[in-house]
Amino acid sequence: MSGFSLDLNEDQLQIQKWVHDFSETVIRPAGHEWDEREETPWSIIEEAAKVGLYSFDFISQAFFDESGLLMPIAAEEMSWGDAGIALAILGSTLGLAGIAANGTPEQLMEWGPQCFGTPDKIQLAAFAVSEPDAGSDVSSLRTRAVYDEATDEWVINGTKTWITNGGIADVHVVVASVDPDLSARGQASFIVPPGTKGLSQGQKFQKMGIRASHTAEVVLDDVRVPGHLLLGGKEHLDERLARAREGRRSSSQAAMKTFEASRPTVGAQALGIARAAYEYALEYAKERKAFGRAIIENQSIAFKLADMKTRIDASRLLIWRASWMGRNGKEFTSGEGSMSKLYAGETAVYVTEEAIQIMGGYGYIREHPVERWHRDSKIFTIFEGTSEIQRLIIARAISGVHVK
Repeated sequence: MSGFSLDLNEDQLQIQKWVHDFSETVIRPAGHEWDEREETPWSIIEEAAKVGLYSFDFISQAFFDESGLLMPIAAEEMSWGDAGIALAILGSTLGLAGIAANGTPEQLMEWGPQCFGTPDKIQLAAFAVSEPDAGSDVSSLRTRAVYDEATDEWVINGTKTWITNGGIADVHVVVASVDPDLSARGQASFIVPPGTKGLSQGQKFQKMGIRASHTAEVVLDDVRVPGHLLLGGKEHLDERLARAREGRRSSSQAAMKTFEASRPTVGAQALGIARAAYEYALEYAKERKAFGRAIIENQSIAFKLADMKTRIDASRLLIWRASWMGRNGKEFTSGEGSMSKLYAGETAVYVTEEAIQIMGGYGYIREHPVERWHRDSKIFTIFEGTSEIQRLIIARAISGVHVK
């Protein structure tokens, strides 16, 4: 009889090592360069595609791993190398997650591979939800999709913002309101194929961190999308809207279903940053001498490292639990997905700041990577739901009260 175990199986260990080796030899050495350039690292994405890391096949294997752990394991290892480059590689998975969460199996099989393309023809995907006046409050989306029955097309108008791969992606998954009176329950997701007229990139943002990841506005001006590219199909949408109008309970709204699936993986990216900073600070503390001894011999330094390591391991356990629950159909009754993202994101900020403090002036200069890791870490308390939104979700889940 087998008991409880947190040991990874042989396949998981091999993939973990494979991703770590790529991260160590390809991603980390390029981190500083692409942070400075603030450009999409196409050459790194191409390398990842050549080895199979950037591919629909690998992401599918990771998503469908029975334990649910393979995706966060890979995300942690990539982000350990460099969070900006990791997000450039992983950004397309959010578009894929939007299709997987809201689409039919046929839509997933047709469009999933197109989110990545091939090693000879790289393609990107984007998931477009946030708007200038609707970030955390996704129920207030103004982007509208109106059905043109004569042509069996949806006409989409609006502006999205803070979109990873926005405007440069080949496949955009866009969340829009089809019935504003129903608020979040009146939203639907659409695939906007490559080359669709009316979709353009707006402002590209210059960011504090994760600067190798492209973030921009997406402008939709009378974008016409064929009816069959409504994720889930019109019959399903009509049924869902009818339930909502009658006040009956309906399934999670389009954006939230995607975020529920992706939050543990986002937490794993934050975890990778924290682990990188901890390991770097630990080695520094062993080698750096002050007052005649290694600084790790001082409680003030050793206790910092102890707290850093404890929070990192606690974060991983929360991420693995949420990932296992999600893969095995367990309901997040206490906001477990949000817990994992909340704690890991705040841990990354805490650990990277402590790493700088341990290194003193050396931690503050670009000669060492910890200042970049600190800049990169902050976004994980903001995107895909701020820390405050995660706490709101958890509070509502544990109390049964609509906390505002």
